[in-house]
Amino acid sequence: MKKPKKASNPSKKPAVKEILGRLRAMADPKLLQQEKRLGIDISHGLGISIWDLRKLAKEIGKDQALAEYLWDTGIREARLLAGYVADSESISEKTIDAWAADFNSWDIVDQVADVIWLSPYGRRKAAEWSRRPEEFVKRAGFVLMAGLASEKDTTDADLERFLPLIVGEATDERNFVKKAVNWALRNIGKRNRALNRKAIQAAKQIARIDSRAAHWIAKDALKELTSKKTLARLKKSTKT
Repeated sequence: MKKPKKASNPSKKPAVKEILGRLRAMADPKLLQQEKRLGIDISHGLGISIWDLRKLAKEIGKDQALAEYLWDTGIREARLLAGYVADSESISEKTIDAWAADFNSWDIVDQVADVIWLSPYGRRKAAEWSRRPEEFVKRAGFVLMAGLASEKDTTDADLERFLPLIVGEATDERNFVKKAVNWALRNIGKRNRALNRKAIQAAKQIARIDSRAAHWIAKDALKELTSKKTLARLKKSTKT
């Protein structure tokens, strides 16, 4: 991991010091080892349950300046907490890009993703990052797509534009990337009946690619997108 950056907002220093003290008091080395077995990068980690972090975040509330200061500590749980207290309305594109440069684990990516897809830059970053070579930045692009598929403000046209990107990147064999590609495809296809048909077409296109990753993505996505449960839910939602 890169050396932590110099904090950009000195007025938040006392608050960060107090929060870091609380985080260290909550640390559980045994939990840290459990997280390692899940493929999480535990370097600079403390070992704190996500539930405890959520409770602390609720107590703190939204505070973008504090989120940036927490991120700059380089401590894993402080960065997870930053994802909770960051404000999607005030986070800047510069901050988003700086955070992406530090992505080193799937849990950090998935936690920070929601504040990014809710920001004004979410759609653009989804498309941009999906083409990036770095494993976790690339994963983030597809996690953003999956998240945007659940937002009412995202249009069908927005999501349809992601499908060629999903097809084009379906050969990436890296586990955390291919799972995110699959996640994005499934979420788009579960949005409504029209997108379900288009996502199924994309999955069938992926299935024809000579790639183990592509075959896995297509098979897993088609299983869910064509299931009776998914189709029944989409049919019901269309009527209501």
